[in-house]
Amino acid sequence: MENKLYNAVQKFIPLEGGREIMIETGKLAKQADGSVVVRQGDTMLLATVVAAKDAKEGTDFMPLQVEYKEKFAAAGRIPGGFMKREGKASDNEILVARLIDRALRPLFPADYHAEVFVTVNLISADKDIQADALAGLAASAALAVSDIPFGGPISEVRVARIGGQYCINPTFSQMADCDLDLIVAGTIDNILMVEGEMNEVSEEVMLGAIKYAHEAIKTHCAAQIELSKELGKDVKREYCHETNDEELRQTIITELYDRAYAIATSGTMKHERSEAFEALEAEFASRFTEEELEEKAPLIHKYFHDDVQKMAMRNMILDEGLRLDGRKTDEIRPIWCETNYLPCAHGSAIFTRGETQSLSTVTLGTKLDEKMYDEVLIQGSEQFTLHYNFPPFSTGEARPSRGVSRREIGHGNLAWRALKPMVPLGEENPYTVRVVSDILESNGSSSMATVCAGCMALMDAGVKLRKPVSGIAMGLISDSATGRWAVLSDILGDEDHLGDMDFKVTGTRDGITATQMDIKVDGLSYEVLAKALEQARQGRMHILDKICETISEPREDYKPFVPRIEQILIDKDFIGAVIGPGGKVIQEIQKTTGTTITITETDKNGVVDVFGPNKEAIDAAMARIKGIVAVPEVGEQYHGTIKSIVAFGAFVEILPGKEALLHISEIDYRRFETMEETGLKEGDQIDVKLIGLDSKTGKLKLSHKALLPKPEGWVEPERKPRGDRPERKGNGGERRERRPRKE
Repeated sequence: MENKLYNAVQKFIPLEGGREIMIETGKLAKQADGSVVVRQGDTMLLATVVAAKDAKEGTDFMPLQVEYKEKFAAAGRIPGGFMKREGKASDNEILVARLIDRALRPLFPADYHAEVFVTVNLISADKDIQADALAGLAASAALAVSDIPFGGPISEVRVARIGGQYCINPTFSQMADCDLDLIVAGTIDNILMVEGEMNEVSEEVMLGAIKYAHEAIKTHCAAQIELSKELGKDVKREYCHETNDEELRQTIITELYDRAYAIATSGTMKHERSEAFEALEAEFASRFTEEELEEKAPLIHKYFHDDVQKMAMRNMILDEGLRLDGRKTDEIRPIWCETNYLPCAHGSAIFTRGETQSLSTVTLGTKLDEKMYDEVLIQGSEQFTLHYNFPPFSTGEARPSRGVSRREIGHGNLAWRALKPMVPLGEENPYTVRVVSDILESNGSSSMATVCAGCMALMDAGVKLRKPVSGIAMGLISDSATGRWAVLSDILGDEDHLGDMDFKVTGTRDGITATQMDIKVDGLSYEVLAKALEQARQGRMHILDKICETISEPREDYKPFVPRIEQILIDKDFIGAVIGPGGKVIQEIQKTTGTTITITETDKNGVVDVFGPNKEAIDAAMARIKGIVAVPEVGEQYHGTIKSIVAFGAFVEILPGKEALLHISEIDYRRFETMEETGLKEGDQIDVKLIGLDSKTGKLKLSHKALLPKPEGWVEPERKPRGDRPERKGNGGERRERRPRKE
């Protein structure tokens, strides 16, 4: 029966393999300015957008806030912890929110300053569908069905290369064999944002993936345009958030442009250049009274920054091919590196490129130190982690540091993705590895400095990195009116701010491992992108050469004070024996040897890691474990402990948890009538030899006599063959007759 209480409108977008995406509006969250439900399979995202009716006074930027939330109920789960409810955003939620934000933000009108809040909630989660690939589409669709001014629509897709073939929005299960994983965002005409990781692929493969993704994006955008027109939302609300003074603008350009151009071409350092620009702006403002400046000061700052300072720096690059610090467009700043700077760290390195500096450390820990994550769709642990810190003093700012910012999480994730393919994990490396990058100076791409410093610190720690990794940040300055453009290698902070592209690429000598790209202009051609990729490759090779001059390969061994780990593989059947009832055995081994022991069960066996302060402690623990898992072998000699005395012999523990019978006849060559005559008692140590193993019962037979010298003239008692033994007799000595079977 049709429900008359709402009027839902749906659009369907076809995907590869007969799949489809549905966009529905008009059913949920109708009081928001725009709301949609995006569905693929059983995964559903609710996206809403709300904008303030007017801008706050004094706001001259785009106050956009994007939130991405995954509801545990979406996958039929209850959150962990004491509160049992969703709390602050996880790193994954922050990273997805950043992907949405970076694609949407450039497309709002430059003069639109009302607060805009975009919220995307995962409300139903198919465990095999990757919801993050749908979040950007959902956010854009919510804007498309609203009257909020927006230059979209946009969409985001995941493109992976699986078995040499590109695939759009693959499932979790398909990702196991991929060597390229990118999230690409764009409009129907242009690419806006790229982020992802790769396993040493070429520039051509990466460019092909971006082109392939854009074809899918075009389909998504066309569906949103149709939906917007169908709902009458293609006409957006009117607004007026700026008051301009064209006469003042022209005066500032006329009087200050040439002087600003001279400052830009002076080749001075960052702070000197900033002070010179500030002094020039203050000089012009000084001609006005305090009353006039209350109105004109914000406009003076805006016009000077956007129309004078920014344009002077851009034109200098396009006109003369020179940069703010005097470099050519493809020139890398001076680099110096140092390893083993911190004597007590397991590994450390300094990487300094121009005015950007990272001090990175490596710490090696046990499996108990792995990062645990419990998210809606993903649960598990991470053996390799990287944390990035960006304190205010690194840019000379006088402000407090209050927690970890979204930017720090995003930059750290990029560096982690860059190094992860080259860090040995699992059976190749029993250690948990943590890299921390502290940025001490910043003027251009501290995330790429983190990649370089982290790479050197890992090699300094003795981690057997497969190949060295370097990274570089590229920029673009373009002029659509004249068709001129310039690709910049190793950009400065100012060049990032005033430029049209921020493009970070990391990799080894053999290919790319990670990338992040934000494009701020329309119409970036693939020719420009290909040029940027090739120039980036050359820059990466130059930086890699500098790294290898300092440290070219991992150190032979870990530092002397690094706690050691030894690993042993055991049969899965012995895991319970090593742990013991209630963990009694493993806890006792750790307590008596001073080690930490972890056991991981795999499909084939159990992996036991023994982590200790020195070799003696590890050897003691390993001996105990090997004793537990050892299989007794006939003919081997053992030093055992008598556990109990019985009338016919003694039970001797030859291996932990393994006892065998030492029969009274196997104690000595002389004959004992009773065990008291032997002089043995419980707790005595005795050497024995395993002389037999009953194949049916599994019982072990021991001998102490076999280890003693035979007495002179000793003759082994002759055992008669079974066939020569006398027949068993009855009570009368005669053979018993069988009674006839009863009928």
